[in-house]
Amino acid sequence: MHDGNVADQRFFLVGIGGSGMMPLAMILRGRGAIVAGSDRGLDQGRVPAKFDALRTLGIDLFAQDGSGITAPDQIVVASAAVEETVADMVAAARLGCQRLSRAELNARLFNASALPIGVAGTSGKSTVTGMIAAILGAAGRDPTVMNGAVMKHVAGSDRPFASALVGQGEEYVSEVDESDGSIALYAPRVAVLNNVSLDHKSLDELNLLFGDFLAKAHHAVVNADNADAATLAMRLPASRVTRFSLRDAGAGLFADAIEEAPFAVRFALHHRGETRAVALQVPGRHNVANALAGIAAALAAGVPLDAAVAGVARFEGLRRRFDRVGAAAGVTVIDDFGHNPDKIAATLDTLHAFPGRLILLFQPHGYGPLKVMRAELAAMFASKLAPDDLLVLPDPVYQGGTVTREVTSADVVRDVAVAGRQALHLPERAAAAAHCVAVARAGDRIVVMGARDDTLSLLAAEMVEMLARRG
Repeated sequence: MHDGNVADQRFFLVGIGGSGMMPLAMILRGRGAIVAGSDRGLDQGRVPAKFDALRTLGIDLFAQDGSGITAPDQIVVASAAVEETVADMVAAARLGCQRLSRAELNARLFNASALPIGVAGTSGKSTVTGMIAAILGAAGRDPTVMNGAVMKHVAGSDRPFASALVGQGEEYVSEVDESDGSIALYAPRVAVLNNVSLDHKSLDELNLLFGDFLAKAHHAVVNADNADAATLAMRLPASRVTRFSLRDAGAGLFADAIEEAPFAVRFALHHRGETRAVALQVPGRHNVANALAGIAAALAAGVPLDAAVAGVARFEGLRRRFDRVGAAAGVTVIDDFGHNPDKIAATLDTLHAFPGRLILLFQPHGYGPLKVMRAELAAMFASKLAPDDLLVLPDPVYQGGTVTREVTSADVVRDVAVAGRQALHLPERAAAAAHCVAVARAGDRIVVMGARDDTLSLLAAEMVEMLARRG
């Protein structure tokens, strides 16, 4: 397949329940492809509702034992994380099936669309993608959207896992990932660059990847408040760039008069001599910047300013991104995807803008990442936690495979405690959750944090019920 026409082609997605694979499965199925897949989470019985949602779309699911890959005409799609030794990959090699990475397939669909809009940057990609989806939808467009998170304004009882939209319009909106270098595969018409910060690669490498990405676009939307992003924008002709800023009144889109609320934010938007009042249903100054990025991208795609402002107001946030799950006994429970120091710090800053103690249950997303980020995580918690806040760490998520456990949750807790903040290591996650509920007082906020584990959302909902039972 070299264009976007996938009707009647057969695809088998290995790891189909993953945050990047599931929306791709929905888009392929929505475009008439025959889709099947396997997932380790399915075999382990985790989050059955997610797999039921895929079956409802007419997608066949198999055990990850090679049994689903039976014909050479199946195109086998797997993320880079899937080892060659997995039975499905062995079967694909034996049959000589065409192989594509998740990014290769998404990039082909993206590049073949009439109006590809790519969203890049170290953080905020999913939110900006969701905001663009909300704006285009409100403006009467019918975009296809590939997001790594569930968009709450789209989700409903009929589609609880709405991380993708399958539309008939020209726009194909997708977040693109620099961590594996796959951003190089995408040729956007409109390119958004949120920010450049150290996450996976060196800054030199990142600037090369992001610079090439912007250079391909007819129009680039760039965060002028981020030094590296702003420098990259200066290489492009001014007519091809929209800069957005919370600091520079000379930027193409400028926000001031920011009024924060616990779960919302309002601001004044200035664009070409016009001013509009914008109200968001998500909190924090970082979401003001995300909204400017989303509005600028929509304007570049031909959406009028008033429609863009009305559309972004309809965005209700993403599941697991500062997601208010519920409240009981005067305690609010928030579910958040924060897993690297920058993202966790942004969440803590947003919460500390309002009164109330924080109780954080943070589950690291693996022993490897913990080893890499130990010093940065500990330093961030030491500086961002208030003296009466409490950090509780269970052991990292572990889903099989060989792993060295050189750095553990206990190490991070010790580092944070030495710095004078309250931290506890409770290895079992259930015990960690029970402790958080037991010590919570009216006015506290409990935040469940971590990545790559869908069951954290179920845990957050359980904690609201536990608080309610406690009374």
